[in-house]
Amino acid sequence: MSLVEKILYEIAKSSLSYKGMRVNLLGIPKFKNDSKTSFRSTLTRLRAKGLIENGDKGWHLTPAGKKYMKRKADSLLNFKNYFSKDAPKNLVVMFDVPETKKAEREWLRWHLKKFNYEMIQKSVWVGPSPLPKEFMDYISKIGLKSAIKTFKLAKEYKKYK
Repeated sequence: MSLVEKILYEIAKSSLSYKGMRVNLLGIPKFKNDSKTSFRSTLTRLRAKGLIENGDKGWHLTPAGKKYMKRKADSLLNFKNYFSKDAPKNLVVMFDVPETKKAEREWLRWHLKKFNYEMIQKSVWVGPSPLPKEFMDYISKIGLKSAIKTFKLAKEYKKYK
């Protein structure tokens, strides 16, 4: 989860604040693994984008921030792996997902790994075919269909050792 998603998630759910820092019920800072500079600059960027604002009771999500969080939660459905580990790898998947859809690109890579695909390059994968119909339908729904190309191999891909 990126720092942006962590911050928006924490602001969206109620928690305690101690000396201006979000803490859990034990008083342990929620963002202790992130640098203060990175945290502050991310807050500034989120505020400039209109996703959060600082009010009388501390930071909270704006309507635009709530819409952003809902879109993120809705856009990343989880699909079941239909392929066995030893299924023949006979489909090449190539994609060029724009930087503006970074979360969707990472979601796609994660699912390709889950479907027992092997990465040749960051945007070139090989694995079993065909990809599940509901997965491909969802790819269309989230606007990635034009960024993805698939090629059926004449014979199974075997990695050289």
